[in-house]
Amino acid sequence: MPPEYASEGLFSIKSDVFSFGVLLLEIVSGKRNAGFHQYGNYLNLLGYAWELWKDGKWSELIDASLGDGYDKAEIERSINIALMCVQENAVDRPTMSNVVAMLSNESINLPYPKQPAFFNLRIATVAEEPLDLTGNCSVNDMTITTPYAR
Repeated sequence: MPPEYASEGLFSIKSDVFSFGVLLLEIVSGKRNAGFHQYGNYLNLLGYAWELWKDGKWSELIDASLGDGYDKAEIERSINIALMCVQENAVDRPTMSNVVAMLSNESINLPYPKQPAFFNLRIATVAEEPLDLTGNCSVNDMTITTPYAR
């Protein structure tokens, strides 16, 4: 779900581009975005893919079931395009016609993608979990009144 729809209920032609980018990452990796937490401490595939891309380790994202039967440059290009499609701001995403052109024409130079939406969603490690402050809490006396219609 694109961030502008998730947070504000806004839908545009770039919303489908976001979904296509997620789908492309799922195809390349062989993993689902929903419930993704098998690698590292990232809650979703977007954060994991971005970290690998940023560190130049994008080849670790590739589905192992592909073996060696793929064109490395084609997969790198696909990951780059997918990350451009999942940009936080809809204006930064390409149109679907541009995506098709980029996938079809290898001579088009691709810009380096920005950090994707929902990148910062990750699972807290034990060291990052909040402290248990239940012993330091005060008890407040309060009453709750439930209004009833007449």
